[in-house]
Amino acid sequence: MKRIHTAVEMQAQSDAWRGADLCVGLVPTMGFLHEGHLSLVDHSLEAADRTVVSIFVNPLQFGPKEDYAIYPRDMERDLDLLSRRGVDAVFHPQTVEFYPPDFSTSVEVEELTKGLCGPFRPGHFRGVTTVVTKLFTAVKPHLAVFGQKDYQQAAVIRRLVRDLNLDLRVEVAPTVREADGLAMSSRNVLLSAEERQRASALYEALTMGRKKIEQGERDASRIVAEMQAHVERALDASIDYISIAHPDTLEEITHIAGPVVIALAVRLSNVRLIDNIIAAPLDR
Repeated sequence: MKRIHTAVEMQAQSDAWRGADLCVGLVPTMGFLHEGHLSLVDHSLEAADRTVVSIFVNPLQFGPKEDYAIYPRDMERDLDLLSRRGVDAVFHPQTVEFYPPDFSTSVEVEELTKGLCGPFRPGHFRGVTTVVTKLFTAVKPHLAVFGQKDYQQAAVIRRLVRDLNLDLRVEVAPTVREADGLAMSSRNVLLSAEERQRASALYEALTMGRKKIEQGERDASRIVAEMQAHVERALDASIDYISIAHPDTLEEITHIAGPVVIALAVRLSNVRLIDNIIAAPLDR
């Protein structure tokens, strides 16, 4: 498994693969890998001839009061996991190389970032789309794999690729969950034992919302209120949002007449957790 640190070296390697008519897949990560990440890696390994995993904790997507400094990192463990999985290359750029001191360019997708996480994390998605664009230009993938857990991020990246006519396809793999339903996340390790035990209430709330829709409830506000009450009973948490939104535009809806994404974000102490689930009326 190659370990590549500069964009120039990564481009040269991808050019060689492309010149040999090999399909290149990219799995962008911030490291501290778990089975959710590895499921994305498996997806790429199956779909592409060569798989690159990027590991880069991107400072541009963290706000000044967020957890960039304490975001968990374990590079040697990550490299061991990826080597045993059969990954072809790990792209691990240094921050100063990726963002030189006079770096002054950004990429932004506007409409899809106005709701859900957008208002609670100003600048976050601009940081995401900027770094992903740089990863795409460095790795030159034919396909890039993202996870459904970050539903809004995946939607934003798809729009980025479409709007800029980027020559690759974006594939979204299902959320991988713990036995109690909690979506796997690198941040889960930051939860206290009690918080971790109670965090399953998030998935319980999502499945409650889906069941209400399947049983015929069409008033989104009623479903959101019941989900909020469930989370508040189970957790000492600050709720950023619980939203029922259109799966493509991400705009909140009031009357449910078709497929929706039910999404939430909560803060347990200093740990922000997000999750989502797709739901649809059964009588459509």
